[in-house]
Amino acid sequence: MKKIILILLLISMKQVFSQDLLIKDSPNIPHADTSLVFLPGGYDEAKSYPLLIMLHGWSGNYKQWDEVTGGLKKYADKYQFIIVCPDGFYDSWYVDSPVKLKSQFETFFTKELLPEVESKYRVDRSNIFITGLSMGGHGAMMMLLKHPDTFKSAGSTSGILDITEFPDRWSMLNALGRFTEKPENWKKNSDIFLLDKIKGLNKEVIFDCGTEDFAYNVNKRFNEKCLSLKIKATFISQPGNHSKQYWNKSIENHFRFFKALSENKPLQGADKR
Repeated sequence: MKKIILILLLISMKQVFSQDLLIKDSPNIPHADTSLVFLPGGYDEAKSYPLLIMLHGWSGNYKQWDEVTGGLKKYADKYQFIIVCPDGFYDSWYVDSPVKLKSQFETFFTKELLPEVESKYRVDRSNIFITGLSMGGHGAMMMLLKHPDTFKSAGSTSGILDITEFPDRWSMLNALGRFTEKPENWKKNSDIFLLDKIKGLNKEVIFDCGTEDFAYNVNKRFNEKCLSLKIKATFISQPGNHSKQYWNKSIENHFRFFKALSENKPLQGADKR
């Protein structure tokens, strides 16, 4: 009996060690933020690991990516990344809201949550990546464009890469005010208007969108602007819509892309178009 209890305890300890919950409160957010953390198999305190932040979509939470992929632990193990999935508070759009005092997500994330992650886990600070789906795709790309010294690269799948195209959707006005009244709030936080911030910085980005997705044309225009600014961009276009099935299929290209960058290797096998 004691042997069985010991085995169960060891299994439980292993599970806790490979998956963690990081809960952090701040006056910059409406309530404590919960992040789901996955550590790679064989995690060693004597080593450092690339970090991948994964942002969820509108109306989702910190569990969304784990649910979409059927379990992120397999990716943490396969690519040897630390993976962190924070909560974006349903519809924060990951911005510092000019209209909601306790919705300063960008400040919370870059000044409080990310330093906490770096202090708690063995993060290779030269290899910090960020990606997301839909609202999270917008947020991930925005974080890189506003903080290129922090992130090596960013990705987006089905991302809303120009939020000004959707002024009446997904309660964005709660974070930014009405577009007709405060268009500058929107443009200061819209990826396509921020792209010039990384011009000449030798940054590489990856983004994809299904050809049947309502955000497809926005992604095409984002790619065209990357080309005009000579920003290194991998744009993947394939059949699909704005759905869990598409995101589950698309996201491994991001892992492969970031893994190659972390090892300073050329990317092979991605469907570039």
